[in-house]
Amino acid sequence: MFINYRQEQWSDWLAIAEFAYNNKVQTSTKVLLFKANNEWDPYMEFKMRKKRKFKKIEEFVTRMKKVHEKTKAALRKSQEEMKKYIDRKRNEPEEYKVGDWVLLSTKDLKYQM
Repeated sequence: MFINYRQEQWSDWLAIAEFAYNNKVQTSTKVLLFKANNEWDPYMEFKMRKKRKFKKIEEFVTRMKKVHEKTKAALRKSQEEMKKYIDRKRNEPEEYKVGDWVLLSTKDLKYQM
């Protein structure tokens, strides 16, 4: 789950994080935790009776778009920093020609004697 980068909204997202975690099939049990605890699957869809605007939903969507933009920017920056660090230690690969002798480790090779 994510919160804003200042980590001051975690309590606002706690219920959603709990629901998302409990609504995921667990690899060990192959069952939703929600169903294991409550003996029924959570109802995830709804039918709208009237066409109307939901101001809270629109605010939520706008807020989430801003969070996604900030997250993408932070990830881009992190990727650039990682690339810069890795590229400092990276050397050009050695080029071999047909007939060159090379040493190989047999540690991971399966061979028969």
